[in-house]
Amino acid sequence: MQRLASGPLGAVTSRARADFVGELTAMLPPEGVVTRPEALEGFQRDQTHVLGAGKPLAAALPRTAAEVSAALVLASKYRIPVVPRGAGSGLAGGANAVDGCLTLSMLRMDRIVEISTDDLVAVVQPGVMNATLAAEVAGQGLLYAPDPSSLEISSIGGNLATNAGGLRCVKYGVTRESTLGLEVVLADGTILRTGRRTVKGVAGFDLVGLFVGSEGTLGVITEATLRLRPAPPPAGTLLASFAGLADAAEAVAGMRGVSASVIELMDQTTIRAVEDWQRLGLDTSSAAILIVRSDGADFGRVELDVVELACQSSRATGILRSTDALESEGLMGARRAAFPALERLGITLLEDVAVPRGRIVELVAAVERIADEHQVQIGTFGHVGDGNLHPTLIIPRGDEAARGRALEAADAILAITLSLGGTISGEHGIGALKRERLADELGPEGIRVSWAIKNALDPLGIMNPGKVLPS
Repeated sequence: MQRLASGPLGAVTSRARADFVGELTAMLPPEGVVTRPEALEGFQRDQTHVLGAGKPLAAALPRTAAEVSAALVLASKYRIPVVPRGAGSGLAGGANAVDGCLTLSMLRMDRIVEISTDDLVAVVQPGVMNATLAAEVAGQGLLYAPDPSSLEISSIGGNLATNAGGLRCVKYGVTRESTLGLEVVLADGTILRTGRRTVKGVAGFDLVGLFVGSEGTLGVITEATLRLRPAPPPAGTLLASFAGLADAAEAVAGMRGVSASVIELMDQTTIRAVEDWQRLGLDTSSAAILIVRSDGADFGRVELDVVELACQSSRATGILRSTDALESEGLMGARRAAFPALERLGITLLEDVAVPRGRIVELVAAVERIADEHQVQIGTFGHVGDGNLHPTLIIPRGDEAARGRALEAADAILAITLSLGGTISGEHGIGALKRERLADELGPEGIRVSWAIKNALDPLGIMNPGKVLPS
């Protein structure tokens, strides 16, 4: 693996780096700066196993926006690259360090500032864990909708940086749809407040939408005003088994007009990995299963009736329905265990592609074909209800030939996704993993405009270099 080299660092002298560390240490409290090499190893990378990472010069752990601002002013002064970091659960190398950078960890900014049951908003700092916020608002009869599978270990700041989705996004949308306002510190230290507390508002450019999903390349999010919803009624759950992966995908395409809150797919490789790990009683003989939840009236009875008919029409081999909350949560737990279960099988390269719902059948067929052609084991799961799938390529540890085949297979999956009118990243971000493929989706004009925005907000290029935009 190659280390990530930084752009600005080449012009930084060793004296300047030493002066930077000295001033940073004097500026922040002792617990707010890490410089020991062995301690810095914990700030080097996220969960992207196929990417290298550089060595940070230092890590800062601010508690306030003012401390973030001061750190960025100092980094600008010395031309030190800055890599913002949440909980490190990312899957595209977005938080991977570059050589000589300042890693800016946001985990100590972990306060829930406000929960308003009148305005239906929560104001939070970026280091709050998704699950912590969800539990806190649930206790007040409210719902924070975005629920990535990593909700126990991913931070709100990281969710904002990648515009994360989750199991419920098929009904409630991704993180952007739940973000009303932001506080962002720009590269020069300017503290910008943008957005509002109202659900509606069209005054000026949508700067909130610009920063959500920008992966730390335009600034550092230090506070967010998030939209809450009344907690929905109890959900009903349907589990359908299929003899073919394409049959399951076809069933989803047939669920027209259904506003289910969860529509998830797991293929046989994934089912077996989860069952081998957690012994949940899943049917490992099935080629695929669909897990569908509806939080409509009467446990989603009307919607699940439509779902059941679609599954029957697509040759489901078994259908189970339940209104039991514990049973339903068990199935959600099985789905959330998909990626960690597959990680136990080897080195993983997790894809994050999305296509229009009408092209799902073609995508799953293409993934199966690519697995055969490249002799790569692929476990496919994901949020199939909105066309977002996670084909996970499994590489035996130490097998370089298999690694090469997996990288070729991953490129083939991206290519077929784009040919189907899809996107190379539905929710995990571009990071360092896919930056050189971004032009394939955006085109030269899209890349040029993106660089113009980047250069306007970060003229020195210090913010998360080597991420998102191609070189």
